[in-house]
Amino acid sequence: MKKVQPEEGESADIVSANIERLKELFPDVFSEGGVDFEALRQLLGDAKVLDEGEEKYGLNWHGKKKARQIALTPSTGTLLPCPEASVDWDTTKNLFIEGDNLEVLKLLQKSYANKVKMIYIDPPYNTGKEFIYPDKFQENLDTYLKYTGQVDDEGIKFSSNTETTGRKHTNWLSMMMPRLKLARDLLSKDGVIFISIDDNEQAHLKKLCDEVFGEANFLTQVIVQSNKRGQTYKEIAKCHEYLLVYYKSEESSLGELEKTTGALPFEDEHGGYDLWELRNRNPKFGRHNRPNLFYPIYVNSKSVNEEGLALISLERTEEFDCEVLPRNSEGADSCWRWGKDKLVNEGINASPKTVWAKQKRDGGWNIYEKSRKSTTKAKSIWTDTKFISEQGTVEAGRIDMGGVLEFPKPLELIKQCVFLGSSDDDIVMDFFAGSGTTAHAVMAQNAEDGANRRYICVQLPEPTFELEDGKKVPKKHSKTAFEQGFETIAEISRERIKRSANSIEGSNQDIDKGFRTFKLSNSNIQVWNPDRSDLEESLLSHQDHLVEGRTEQDVLYELLLKRGVDLSVPIESREVIDRTIFSIGYGVLFACLSESINKDQVEEIGQGIVEWHRELAPSSDTHVFFRDSAFSDDVSKTNMAAILEQNGINHVRSL
Repeated sequence: MKKVQPEEGESADIVSANIERLKELFPDVFSEGGVDFEALRQLLGDAKVLDEGEEKYGLNWHGKKKARQIALTPSTGTLLPCPEASVDWDTTKNLFIEGDNLEVLKLLQKSYANKVKMIYIDPPYNTGKEFIYPDKFQENLDTYLKYTGQVDDEGIKFSSNTETTGRKHTNWLSMMMPRLKLARDLLSKDGVIFISIDDNEQAHLKKLCDEVFGEANFLTQVIVQSNKRGQTYKEIAKCHEYLLVYYKSEESSLGELEKTTGALPFEDEHGGYDLWELRNRNPKFGRHNRPNLFYPIYVNSKSVNEEGLALISLERTEEFDCEVLPRNSEGADSCWRWGKDKLVNEGINASPKTVWAKQKRDGGWNIYEKSRKSTTKAKSIWTDTKFISEQGTVEAGRIDMGGVLEFPKPLELIKQCVFLGSSDDDIVMDFFAGSGTTAHAVMAQNAEDGANRRYICVQLPEPTFELEDGKKVPKKHSKTAFEQGFETIAEISRERIKRSANSIEGSNQDIDKGFRTFKLSNSNIQVWNPDRSDLEESLLSHQDHLVEGRTEQDVLYELLLKRGVDLSVPIESREVIDRTIFSIGYGVLFACLSESINKDQVEEIGQGIVEWHRELAPSSDTHVFFRDSAFSDDVSKTNMAAILEQNGINHVRSL
């Protein structure tokens, strides 16, 4: 026998009952913001609310202005180098960055703006449950630091339970908008972005991307069959997800896929070919608007070869006596795809000839181009078995990470995106790196086609556990990962990249299988925050305004970020009287970040930089940086600058 629950003894909730009745009658007046009383009045026949002055077409939500503004707010963080968590640190050009992607995208702007050729992201799907990305945007770096336990937790909310907050779409859109805006700035002018999404936010994401990238730059919405059987527990067995594809500009383009074996149905002494009709089959074009493409072609009906093809000419002669005009199946005037000059130069006089005639069943003739093209455009529906979600789980098992990787995307899905959207030495980015499939895909595709693409992957160090009474308890979907010693998703992602690099097969094994790891943190430069009650002590403590405990390498990479230098740039070092001098980019930038340089060391260090600069002979102006507090006095600092300037190095700065 069940007990009577306390709520069962309460009186009826009249307000809730009334709201439910209103929802049944007027569902369109309810939104995440509550009841739209203006719309309700209109539906009840109140003509006074017909003012259209405030009505606008577009996607709007509460907090949109704040979300847009956060993309414009500069970051106060930095990226700390972590060679110990990297692979082939000295030689690799790949980057793995651990931290909140919003801050990381801001920090990468100077070094990578307009340089990323392709972006693929698989953002957290908005199912109405929690997603982990912090939503307190105005204190984003502080939020990240609290989240990762680097500073005291003050009760800040790190996840967004969209069901309980009543802002299911609002929180998700506010999370996505600034990230997409920053991502667009990183894309090269001919760049492209692929975004995986499901039905919950597809419509909203499409509108958001139209706004961020421009409606004219929408390429397609690919339907990906992700589940052959479908989710049979629903009324409709859902079998698909989507890939939204946007260009950065009209200069963007996609590659083409290789045709399958046997796709070229005919063969001659020069190899396989297909026959493409020379008549333009697009009904928008014809004699009425392309008169220069409407002209007769003459066929030599007695020249038919063993392939059933006959020679053609632009001139009527005794041999070329059969006239062919571009007309559609209804006999209406159409036009050719090629003009006369192209037909002569690239068709009739080409070696081998590329344009021929072939007789129809009714005795007439069609004109065809012999196409030997071995590639084809990707279609908007991807149904191959290699794209189904289950393949991601199978691939995880191959590298002994079954149960560790949470819902990994199929490798072949991302590989196809990488192949279509990038080539050569392009940069590919994924700022929702998750299980590291994009990094795996870049390496695997490079192994296949011999390209030298490099990747930048960003992942929040989301814990695989929760704290209960001070003890670490694994999360539901992360139990296996936690038991195997992985405490964050970022750790899992790095391990997957390491293992997948060793499993890659392909004709080109001379590929970059390493990565440099960086971790988001607060800046190496201390913020001036004086104690008003003791200014003297504040001034003394701020003499060295760099954070205590940070290494020379930490400071160096923040310098590179702030100067807009690629984080994978070659860095060399030399020791001069126990002081390390760094050369970045073959002498474009030098730095000596030692904590102390006394007056007796100035000349030797300065001459060491001068000699190295002469060896490298950089083509552009050289900049040199020192730690300001390192010099024992202003005279030493002045002497260092003078030595360098006398030898043609005029850009000398101190931190």
